[in-house]
Amino acid sequence: MTNRPHRAHNGVHLECFEALLQETNGAMLSPEATRKRIHNTLPVAREGFVFIASGIVLTGLFLVLSLSPAAVFFGLLTLFTVYFFRDPPRNPQGEEKSVLSPADGRVVEAAPSEYPSAPRGEKALKVSVFMSVFDVHVNRIPAAGEIEAVNYHPGKFLVASLDKASDQNERNAVTLRTHDGRRVVFVQVAGLIARRIACWVKTGDKVRAGQRFGLIRFGSRLDIYLPADSTVTAAPGQKVRAGESVIGNLS
Repeated sequence: MTNRPHRAHNGVHLECFEALLQETNGAMLSPEATRKRIHNTLPVAREGFVFIASGIVLTGLFLVLSLSPAAVFFGLLTLFTVYFFRDPPRNPQGEEKSVLSPADGRVVEAAPSEYPSAPRGEKALKVSVFMSVFDVHVNRIPAAGEIEAVNYHPGKFLVASLDKASDQNERNAVTLRTHDGRRVVFVQVAGLIARRIACWVKTGDKVRAGQRFGLIRFGSRLDIYLPADSTVTAAPGQKVRAGESVIGNLS
């Protein structure tokens, strides 16, 4: 079960805060709504529908009012919103032991580390992918297996490209156990602008490599932790694509 903080925040009642966090992580979605997001066949992610529709309404309103500058502004903003929420199909590549990038973007770190959850101190290899606002923001499963845990952590909204964002920012950690018992942890990290994390998988779900599992808006990073005896093939500065680029191999 996803861990939630058990206190009010900034004077907001506990019930309201809990509901907000549930919505943030996709916990309030119906099973059918979750299924449609994971197996999306549309060119844009369903998370973007409300933003796109709002932009169309505002653009139309300003056109009716003959306020051309405002109509042009919101028209361009709507087009960018469609671009931001694009959800292109992906063709997972690699061998059985391959680990795929969970996000589009640029690798900003590939180094020895520790797993971000218990038991603390357990060695791991960490690869971090930074997503700019121009990257596809739909996140994908890095390896086939079963979801062992989903843990939400409240936090700050530092610039996501900073190393300390992994420990201090709001984040959602997903622990996966592969079919041969290997543990892979991938963490959705919010950033300076990205303040809404959507996660569509839950504990016990059987998942396949390259499957959609969530989305962060608008611009952020994904940290992935592999067993210490794995091999990392990604390097800082490398551009990767979610569900297609191989970033490492399990032993």
